[in-house]
Amino acid sequence: MTRPGPTPGPTPGPARDPSSGPSPASGPVPPSRAPLSHRVPDLGALELLLAVIRLGSLGRAAAELGVTQPAASARIAGMERQIGVPLLERSPRGSRPTEAGSLVAEWAGPVFAAAQALDAGISALRERRDARLRVSASLTVAEYLMPRWLMALHASLPGTAVTLRAANSADVAAQVLAGEADLGFVEGLRIPAGLDEVQIAADRLLLVVGLDHPWARRRVPVGGAELAATALVLREQGSGTREVLDRALAPYGGTATPLLVLASTTALKAAAVSGAGPVVLSELAVADELARGRLVAVPLADLDLSRPLRAVWPTGTRPAGPARDLLSLTRSRSSPAAP
Repeated sequence: MTRPGPTPGPTPGPARDPSSGPSPASGPVPPSRAPLSHRVPDLGALELLLAVIRLGSLGRAAAELGVTQPAASARIAGMERQIGVPLLERSPRGSRPTEAGSLVAEWAGPVFAAAQALDAGISALRERRDARLRVSASLTVAEYLMPRWLMALHASLPGTAVTLRAANSADVAAQVLAGEADLGFVEGLRIPAGLDEVQIAADRLLLVVGLDHPWARRRVPVGGAELAATALVLREQGSGTREVLDRALAPYGGTATPLLVLASTTALKAAAVSGAGPVVLSELAVADELARGRLVAVPLADLDLSRPLRAVWPTGTRPAGPARDLLSLTRSRSSPAAP
């Protein structure tokens, strides 16, 4: 007697690459694996449900939360569709929860309490942020513009503690990039990668000398070639002032070997007043000395020594809290330098 063989099964198909994603036959994602935000009502809807149950009226709940009654009704209806069961029974006397609505409200209570705790924590973080402001500014901005800006900020935010660090523009940019300052102010021509910026004022550099210098009585403007060949008293490399001057004199061979290199505006002005040599400085920095007759501005030809003054902050962020307020003050209280 012949024994029947095994019944042949379906012919196997080609092996499937597991990395190619789910099989088309696997069907939709089960509800339990959908994102939680798709399965759970949002906080606003839960807050509305709790208010309706507490007040006994959809209209009163809508008024308390500052929404229209049709909008509140639509939100409840949307939550009922999402959950799949009715939550409220409506009548001319008001609204009361169904058995399912009471359960959802009971479960929502701890969720809403946790949200209130989260809100309190976020508020505390915001208050801590708003209680301090770290500013880094180039020397010209720090000495001649920042004091009145900070006085105005103190008038509007008296509880904010401000720390101001003065440095050259390159160091200011580095401090902002390193997270050591919330907002920076620079005066150079270039902004390093990783920083966003906005111009908050304009400035220009002037060539000034002491009263005893031969150029103090000069009427013929100093041209670019002559200035490039003259030994000057200069700021250090990395300062915005030096960058603007070096860029302007580059077509004439660059700046000559300096007489002195000094790292502060006060020292540069003192050197010019003493007759040590010509100095190129911000118009903001020498305005008082020019008005008092302690320095003389020498006319220039063929040179553009104007420059923008900028606020900078890390790319991808926006100034917030007191940094945002200070930035707004600088833009409203700054004006371009007089021509």
